[in-house]
Amino acid sequence: MRPIHVQAEELRMQAGLDAALLDYARRRPEESEAVALFRELLADAEDPFRRERLAGHFTASSWLVDRGGERALLTHHRKLGLWLQLGGHADGQRELYLAALREAEEESGLTGLRVDEAIFDVDRHWIPEHKAVPAHWHYDVRYVVHAGENEAYTVSEESLDLAWRRIDELAADPATDASVRRMARKWLAKGEGRGVSGEE
Repeated sequence: MRPIHVQAEELRMQAGLDAALLDYARRRPEESEAVALFRELLADAEDPFRRERLAGHFTASSWLVDRGGERALLTHHRKLGLWLQLGGHADGQRELYLAALREAEEESGLTGLRVDEAIFDVDRHWIPEHKAVPAHWHYDVRYVVHAGENEAYTVSEESLDLAWRRIDELAADPATDASVRRMARKWLAKGEGRGVSGEE
């Protein structure tokens, strides 16, 4: 059994995520039903921050934008074969914005990244069976991550390739993954593609 102080810290972090989800639902009332599913998972007694929970678990992704706010870094995902945002499993990390930052750093090789703690997007999607892992739900929480001066990425073994893509083109391209297109439109709607910092 985990020490009491560890359990208390985990509860504190989960309460922080719940507050962030409620704030997101306030800002995005049209997504309140989706948020309710995320909050239901958060309240589950079986740890939803670990990938071993095959009934569904949290993942964290980054909407990684350049300094000017005009381009996003996407990965050609090795397993799924799609151009997507960077991200991955929480692996026990309950502060999902930190998990998103970690995944952005690991998958891009970029340094000097900065993450916004406010939730930018949520997406519940079905992951098909892969090797010995059965199909399951990913509850993906997305955060804006800002690149610094260094934009020279390194392609990790998790990706077939990486590419900086113009956000306005992603928003308009029907061939773009639906959730990536949605994030691009959210970003443009906030007026972020004009060289501003990306803060709320």
